[in-house]
Amino acid sequence: MLSGSTKLTVLLGPSVPVPAPAELVRCIEEVRVTSSADARSGFQLVLGAGRDRRTGLVDFPQLTGGRLRAFHRVVLIVTTGGRPLVLMDGVITHRELTSGTVPGSTRLTVTGEDVSVMMDLEEKSAAHPAQDEAAIATRLILGYPRYGLVPKVIPPPVVDPPLPIDRTPVQQGTDLAYLTAMARRFGYVFYVTPGPAPLVNTAYWGPPRRVGPPAPALTVGRGPAANVQQITFRSDPLAPVRVSGSALDPLSDAVLPVRGTGSLRPPLATAPDWAVNLPNVRTVAFRESGPSAVQAAARAQGTAEASNDALVATGTLDTLRYGTLLTAGGLVGVRGAGWEHDGLYYVRQVTHALARGRHTQQFTLSREGTGSTVPLLPPPSGAGR
Repeated sequence: MLSGSTKLTVLLGPSVPVPAPAELVRCIEEVRVTSSADARSGFQLVLGAGRDRRTGLVDFPQLTGGRLRAFHRVVLIVTTGGRPLVLMDGVITHRELTSGTVPGSTRLTVTGEDVSVMMDLEEKSAAHPAQDEAAIATRLILGYPRYGLVPKVIPPPVVDPPLPIDRTPVQQGTDLAYLTAMARRFGYVFYVTPGPAPLVNTAYWGPPRRVGPPAPALTVGRGPAANVQQITFRSDPLAPVRVSGSALDPLSDAVLPVRGTGSLRPPLATAPDWAVNLPNVRTVAFRESGPSAVQAAARAQGTAEASNDALVATGTLDTLRYGTLLTAGGLVGVRGAGWEHDGLYYVRQVTHALARGRHTQQFTLSREGTGSTVPLLPPPSGAGR
């Protein structure tokens, strides 16, 4: 499917997906894939669902054979410039058939989510004695080998393993809900990304990845070099918070102050809102009971860290000009938008819209404020093509 330098490969199946039949792929009119670095990712396939006396006497051909049943696995691989990339590895969760009176107006829409949805099907009551959050996260992820989940777990800055005679972590809910709740304690994220190979998925539990080489730069308003069709920057100075309160430390039996403010993460902006607007930053109370002083301090700082990205950029880029695929959960540079808005951003979400002869990418970026921390960003390899 698709044309030019971009090709789409579709794999389908109940457990081990195989290449979709050519007649089914020809019916696909549009594909949308949303990759998120702080929530479940999802996909949607829109198919033309025609039928006639020869091919659809009993039912629509797209529904026969059971290839698009609920919970069947779907793998979407995009090849751009000869480089394949697994865009989605998920399961079908919804299906909708819309039939019209005009010939050729019937559409079958198949919607699904990444394989982490399979971690959200069973609520459990389980104890995790003598295990800290990183150990629990690793063990839960390894419980899903059928979906090729490979854990990538980054321990919190402060590790406080529970002593069985003191406390025992107890899970009340699904594995996905518990992993997400543990991550939020430290301002961490949990999400699943497909790859690096088909049928393999990386389950990331850790801080937003704000280090490492950035993706090719998004170029704004520079004539033939521009690859961004539209971009909007929104600043929310009310987003950052600082945390203040106290906690009863069960080890020393003393009430200790708890504070969380600012950021310990690698900076992406020279003028973060939490520092520029410090006198007016909102203060929220720390109200948790039970954690030790070490745990309380880590959770308070995690709450402050998670609130700091006050500058959000949303837009659409031209894939042909950009020359590659933007992925959620890393860094990307912006150039040509002026000093306050140029520089590095964290990629929170990317939505790919693919159809024959068309491929656009809608993105959501964020960082803690204005001002670039890097003097220069190189252009993408596909700029100006």
